[in-house]
Amino acid sequence: MSARVTFPNKILPYALILPQLVIVGIFFYWPASQALYQSVLREDPFGLRTTFVGLANFRHVLTQPSYINSLQTTAVFSIAVAFIAMSVALLLAVMADKVIKGKGFYRTMMIWPYAVAPAIAGMVWLFMFNPTMGTFAYMLRSAGYAWDPLLKGDQAMILIIAAAAWKQISYNFLFFVAGLQAIPKTLIEAAAIDGAGETKRFWTIVFPLLAPTTFFLLVINTTYAFFDTFGIIHAVTGGGPGKATETLVYKVYHDGFVNLILGDSAAQSVILMVMVIALTAIQFRYVEKKVHYG
Repeated sequence: MSARVTFPNKILPYALILPQLVIVGIFFYWPASQALYQSVLREDPFGLRTTFVGLANFRHVLTQPSYINSLQTTAVFSIAVAFIAMSVALLLAVMADKVIKGKGFYRTMMIWPYAVAPAIAGMVWLFMFNPTMGTFAYMLRSAGYAWDPLLKGDQAMILIIAAAAWKQISYNFLFFVAGLQAIPKTLIEAAAIDGAGETKRFWTIVFPLLAPTTFFLLVINTTYAFFDTFGIIHAVTGGGPGKATETLVYKVYHDGFVNLILGDSAAQSVILMVMVIALTAIQFRYVEKKVHYG
């Protein structure tokens, strides 16, 4: 039995974690408590009078067709972004793991896009696919495809999914490369000697051993799609056309900061927070059962 680690100074451990607790308290728990408080209130248009309405804001939000539409849009957007970002990142990580010359340079170039701010990433994709001056938009029109994401909702959704997934590929790539490096090469070599092909070796040895990394990235990508893609959507489509790309987090912003419906916006933020916590709990409850930590 290993000896129990003790600190000679009983105050030092609490002093070390105090800055982190203060930061979390100020930037998470305090705003969350304010959102929960405002979600049960209703203000007049001039902000001069506040009335306690209980759960009326939640009932009003959940019965709005526009909110149901945002919920469906968020589901499609989140699943597509997580799947594309993780799939492409895994493919690139497997290819990078085979590179012998210039391996460090190749990996560095793959990680760089993660340093781009979400709003900048959105503007880059908007310029490339802008229907009036975008290079790729011109190529699509030349090929006979009527490309106009400013007027067509399905094309706008494809554009923000591509931009959001591209932004997250580098992050996933970094973890998949680390996971691949942790797999013992002797296992793969033994399977190759037994006659297993490259594809079979990947699905029977490599991919199962990447299960912990894949599960971690699934949780991170889900949270990213729900929250961190606001800048991309705001820069590329602004939730349009016709609210076709208005996700839940963007609707919170639009109702609260544009329309100034603070009660409904606060209620939506509470619902969104509960949804993400519940989704993460479900992932840990059911998906993690299939994960084997070797």
